[in-house]
Amino acid sequence: MTSKWRRSGSRGGTARWRVWLLAALAALPIATAAVVAVAYPALAAATCPGCYGLERLAENVYAESGLPPHRKRQVVSAVEEAERRVRDFYGGRRTSPRILACLGDRCYRRIGGGGERGVAVLDRVVMLSPSGVDPVIASHEMSHVELHDRLDTGAQVPQWFNEGLAVLVSGDPRYLAPETAPETAPDTAADTAPETAPETAPDRCLVSTDASLPVTLDAWLRAAGADRNTYARAACRVSRWVTANGGPHAVLDLVRRLNEGETFGAVTGM
Repeated sequence: MTSKWRRSGSRGGTARWRVWLLAALAALPIATAAVVAVAYPALAAATCPGCYGLERLAENVYAESGLPPHRKRQVVSAVEEAERRVRDFYGGRRTSPRILACLGDRCYRRIGGGGERGVAVLDRVVMLSPSGVDPVIASHEMSHVELHDRLDTGAQVPQWFNEGLAVLVSGDPRYLAPETAPETAPDTAADTAPETAPETAPDRCLVSTDASLPVTLDAWLRAAGADRNTYARAACRVSRWVTANGGPHAVLDLVRRLNEGETFGAVTGM
């Protein structure tokens, strides 16, 4: 009798243990999803846009539901122009992050946004705030995603270069002067000007410095938070380097050499 009860109890305990294990395994995806939703709401929103009140406007482009047609066109137009800027600079695009655009503050907070105008999340999602639904902010964040995707694991650029490059790609007028063609010499100087005077791109710098710029992300955030001209200084240095080295293809060559194991300093001299 005792022996039979023990065998029965053993079988019952094993059954209960299996039930608990299956329940725990079944709960894992739910727990994981909950952690992701709390830690990275943008990723959760990108996975389930409708769960966060977002609707699809175009391929990989989402915005809050119920927008009037002209606001929807604003979002799509801004993203399309941003994609063009990235494509033109890099000679094509390898990435297509999901764009989550919010034209209301509540929407942006719901997907995890803060005080920034836009942000790239884990190179998979670009979030645009109500003040960031424009080609400049969108292409700035897309540039980060594109550069990171092209760099192999272990290949790195300093944060100031990453940010300055994003300003250059986006053509942000807050930190770089507009790109203009070289001015033609006046007719009165035609007789004295050299027959084949070399044309040089105008210097687009608004603020320049020879001082060191923030290398790490944390240092960059501190510096840029204290002085917005940090972006202008980084953009100046990148713009001058790109111009001196023949244009955007210099960045592609830099990426190639970094992926082959060279260091940023050795390639750029900076």
